[in-house]
Order: sequence, then C-alpha cells, then structure tokens
Amino acid sequence: MIITLLAIGKLGRAPEAALARDYAERAAASGRALGLGPVEVLEVEARKPGKGAEGEVLLSHLKDAYVIACDEHGQAHASRAFAGKIAKLRDEGRRRLVLIIGGADGLAPEVLARADETLAFGPQTWPHALARVMLAEQVYRAVTILAGGPYHRD
Repeated sequence: MIITLLAIGKLGRAPEAALARDYAERAAASGRALGLGPVEVLEVEARKPGKGAEGEVLLSHLKDAYVIACDEHGQAHASRAFAGKIAKLRDEGRRRLVLIIGGADGLAPEVLARADETLAFGPQTWPHALARVMLAEQVYRAVTILAGGPYHRD
C-alpha cells in the first residue's frame, strides 16, 4: 500500500523537512516486507491564496485513495491503534493511503467531505512543519509496531 503524506506548502531546506523525509524513508524501508510503501512526503502549493484554492490542489491528488485528513476536530489515536488502522486498510486491499495536512487556515470543506476520516494530534495547535514531522514519525512508528519491533509501551 502506497502511503503519501500530502501537505500544503513547501518547507525547502528547513530541518523539519529533512526530518519528515527521514522518517518517511525509514518507514518505506521497514514497511517494504509488510506490503507498506513506498512512503512519500508530497508538498503542494496552490496558485492562489486561501482554503478554496488549496482544496482544489489537494483534491487533485486523492483519486482512488483512502484519505485521512489532519484536523483539530478529528479523532486522536494511540500509536498501536493507528498502526492497526494502517494494517486493516492494507489487509482490506487498499492500494493508497493519503494523509493530508492543510494550510494555515485548515482544510477546505470539500477536502474534509472527501476524507474517509479525520485525525487530530490532540487539542494543542501545532506548526505545520512540526505536524509533518509528527505524522511521518507516527507512520514510521506504526510500521515498526507492525513489524514486531520493540515498543516502549509494552
């Protein structure tokens, strides 16, 4: 199952961009034997400002994908539960999973309506660059949990 972290805005050479890519690469390497991967971070930009334009560019990348949108009103998952969700989608034969991080103003209503579910990182507000790192790390953690690696909560 291909896993894409789709985010509005380009981080360039920011340390958060490198860290998110590193976690995605680790997840891809570890997930290959589990039928998970590649794992990619895809950054996109809208041609115009605002949620509507951002929504259009995001929607263009969602064909045939199971979509989880990061949203402050979404459901928070423990790491094992998130890993279980990814495994369930893979076992159901899903070919693509797209996890979306919107722009500074959040996601357009059309994107939230298209999402199969929403995910929250808790009640705090997080910078978008850190949200990418956190999401990539949770995908990597999910892959290592599914691979039977040691998990500090056990």
